[in-house]
Amino acid sequence: MTEVIIRKARAEDEPALADLNWGTWSPASEITPRPPRGAQFFHEASRPEDYLVAELEDRVVAYLRLVQPIPVPSAAHVRQIQGLAVDESARNNGIGRAMLTAAMAEARRQGATRLTLHVLATNDEARRLYEKSGFALEGTLHGEFFVDGRYIDDLLLARAL
Repeated sequence: MTEVIIRKARAEDEPALADLNWGTWSPASEITPRPPRGAQFFHEASRPEDYLVAELEDRVVAYLRLVQPIPVPSAAHVRQIQGLAVDESARNNGIGRAMLTAAMAEARRQGATRLTLHVLATNDEARRLYEKSGFALEGTLHGEFFVDGRYIDDLLLARAL
């Protein structure tokens, strides 16, 4: 496999990220409706500097959003992954795991000592990836979302950095 490059997102990545977001959308992993093709990806609350991207052969194939979930000084030590997507054509090559490793390094660089995320209970593939990367279940919000005609649990996973 060609080398994967993980870097901070740039404004010019927006079209590729919008396509990736549209192409990876699934009711097993999303609580919002599928975005329209070509929908704006970046906005005031979701800026390029909040994202890491993975490039494979000069093509963006993955993204991960990393933010401080509650912007108060008492939570400055926490970062949260609020989205991870890997293009179907690039899966099973370790890119998801590499993105998590890069997110942990970036969170540490920002001074964080704890990394959290939410995942739907129906997203078995993502749950396995997170567990292999050291995340543990800390809480379950039972029936938190009604997606695709059924209630789905929201799982809170976390790990120390």
